[in-house]
Amino acid sequence: MVGLSMDEAGQQKRTRLADLNPIPALFTMAPAHRDHEVAIRCGITVLVPLLTLLLIGRIDLAIFASFGAFTAIYGRNLQHGPRLQMQARAGALMFVVLLLATLAGRNGMSGTEDPWALVGLTTVVAGLCAVVSAYWNLRPSGSLFHIFAFAAVSSVPYQPPLGEAMLTAAATIVFALVVGISSRVLPRNRHRIQRPEGQPLTGPRHRLVWSEAAWYVVAAGVSGSLATALGPVLGIQHNYWAMVAAVVPLVGHSTRYRVNRGIQRIIGTFLGLLVLAAVLWIHPPLWVIVLIIAGLQCTAELFIARQYVLAQIAVTPLALLSTVLAMSASTAAVDTSGLVYDRFIETVIGAVVGMACVLTPWAWRKWVLHSASPSRIAPAEGHRQS
Repeated sequence: MVGLSMDEAGQQKRTRLADLNPIPALFTMAPAHRDHEVAIRCGITVLVPLLTLLLIGRIDLAIFASFGAFTAIYGRNLQHGPRLQMQARAGALMFVVLLLATLAGRNGMSGTEDPWALVGLTTVVAGLCAVVSAYWNLRPSGSLFHIFAFAAVSSVPYQPPLGEAMLTAAATIVFALVVGISSRVLPRNRHRIQRPEGQPLTGPRHRLVWSEAAWYVVAAGVSGSLATALGPVLGIQHNYWAMVAAVVPLVGHSTRYRVNRGIQRIIGTFLGLLVLAAVLWIHPPLWVIVLIIAGLQCTAELFIARQYVLAQIAVTPLALLSTVLAMSASTAAVDTSGLVYDRFIETVIGAVVGMACVLTPWAWRKWVLHSASPSRIAPAEGHRQS
């Protein structure tokens, strides 16, 4: 009996260690689930506003259209009624974030003028938006998009008129809602839109929401502070990219899944930067960049729920080309090599901080609480994020 118990204990220990093995996930892909429909909707939502702005000569408003188009990412496989409600909530939250970001940028709270202020404000946004997203049951969950939107818009070197910026964001959000329900014109979808039933949060779920939000604050704050402090030494200038990467591992149903996302973020970013270098090498005109952005958005949505490395290969050049597009409205030259360098270094900083935030509670459960399943996260946390 003693020998059997020792064997069982050894097997259990090996199983726990295997729970953290990130290698298998690098070579697996989840089955498709109507991903092409989501990809088409998201591609159209970003393509039409950007082309419109390009045609009317207002590419300086592109960043507001790009982030407003994020509305289409939410509720990817829901029925029309629940999707419309979720996207309306997501669009409203994004509009508020963009408004606050614009006001912050106009008052000198940018990455170039006051990087520490930007880190502080973005950290607050990370926590608050994580709470709102959880209470509104938004999917993708968390505040990754809001961190990115707030810091990027605040750091725009040339702030367009406030009314025009907000009008662009609002129009894109409304367009995303229209695209989201557009497939109802098909005969198979011509049924009454059902109102989604609410899901009240229980006491334990309330505590979990605030606990998760606290980790968003820690991950964003620590990574942003590190990137800012190391900026003069490493020559990096986009501290919010580290903050975005840091919250990537905070979503998932297990510690292994979360650690995998951090590792895959680094690998996918490196490969995506190679794609970006190839695109920038041909010096495409702005209208071609817009088409490439739409194509990359489609590709990202095809794989974001199936294979995170492949999705990041598209997301990385997508994000940086959007930055190039936004900066093209100013007279300052775009340092593309600097953008590539910053993106990789800050992704590594952020991903490492994020994985540390994931492994800390795992270590607490394993060695202090002696949990039988230290890698298992509460089911309510297990939601994928783009």
